[in-house]
Amino acid sequence: MKTIRISRRDFMGKALAGSALLMAYPWFNALADKSSTDYSKKVKVGIIGVGSRGSLLLHYLNELSEEINIEVVAVCDNYEPHYQRAIKNTGGKAKAFYDYRKLIEIPDIDAVVIAVPLHEHAHIAIDLLNAGKHVFCEKAMARHLEDVKRMADTFYSTGKVLQIGHQRMFDPRYLKAVELINAGEIGKITQIRAFWHRNNDWRRPLPEGRTDLERKINWRLYREYSCGLMTELASHQIQVANWFKGKTPVSVMGKGSINYWKDGREVYDNVALIYSYDDGTQFIYDSMTSNRHYGLEEQIMGDEGTLEMEVNRRYWEHPPPKPEPPPPPGIVQLMKDIEGGIFSDAIPLTNSSWIPELKVEGDGKKIVNREKGFDESKAQLEGFIASVRKGEPTKGLFEQGYWATIWALLGQKAMDEQRIIELPNELKLI
Repeated sequence: MKTIRISRRDFMGKALAGSALLMAYPWFNALADKSSTDYSKKVKVGIIGVGSRGSLLLHYLNELSEEINIEVVAVCDNYEPHYQRAIKNTGGKAKAFYDYRKLIEIPDIDAVVIAVPLHEHAHIAIDLLNAGKHVFCEKAMARHLEDVKRMADTFYSTGKVLQIGHQRMFDPRYLKAVELINAGEIGKITQIRAFWHRNNDWRRPLPEGRTDLERKINWRLYREYSCGLMTELASHQIQVANWFKGKTPVSVMGKGSINYWKDGREVYDNVALIYSYDDGTQFIYDSMTSNRHYGLEEQIMGDEGTLEMEVNRRYWEHPPPKPEPPPPPGIVQLMKDIEGGIFSDAIPLTNSSWIPELKVEGDGKKIVNREKGFDESKAQLEGFIASVRKGEPTKGLFEQGYWATIWALLGQKAMDEQRIIELPNELKLI
């Protein structure tokens, strides 16, 4: 085994040196403190689902194999091209399966990564947990509310790790932003806005002559398998809003439609929602697939400042004053005309209607100095393996994924039923 490379851990430790987050968020602490984990025992890992996201996770697992002493010993996918690619990407050393139940039967697998289509998450994760395996499951947790709750119940009853793929919790920009909020640096959070805008049809090409594979390959576009923008994108940003608020919403309302991509899809191509918290804070969310000018962002707004984590910037409501520019020529002439008595009626120059509410100027500053090439998706897998080595879940981590999925699905329900939705009692966690 090679000596563990420490550049990423060193970076995270320095970025948050002296930070209360190292105590408040133990999933990050396990990465920042390289002395806290015993790497002597090899962790054997399987991966189920090796499509686009699964291939990326497999790539990171391979990169981490020597860094943290793990080995991918089994891969599974029931789509032949993905199956063959998984074999190739493990150098033929991993056992390969079409049926995930065969992978579960391997006794010495410690942990399994799930990256299959959303509607398959619940039953696979539950089978794995009941078989004594630790599980990393891509977000969102499941397609249906009752399945999300069944996964939660199984997680609590087995005591195994069930980590949901919300990588922002391993991103120093977000971790530092939480610290700034907790320290009162932006004052009281009064509103959160988030958006995720794209300009493409989200459709993947089919192999020539294989129209029978449409729903298998483009599962994100069909209600049976996905809630589209809500489960694939919004769930990430709902997790951030809940995390930064330190609580979950009490209600949601919204509207969604298919107003652009008239191609047979069943999921909305644009959505707009308002989530309300018990202190009156609103989380305003929208997502679309027909304009990408604004991209994606979470904007955490307090009465003293604003945080935007995707661009790694913090802003102040009252930045240092800059020299006032001279008034425009038209205003100068207007003042002269008034002073010269040209206008017979008084013009209330001090009325606030003359002063538009313009954007607060200023470039802000970085939230944190982020290492070039740092990847939070890779960091979250490292955090998962750290939990596996401990043999127990990291406190508070699963619940972040649970509530993100619950409120993504309730947001979908609010749009479908065109009414305000509150949390049903049967979905509450004890």
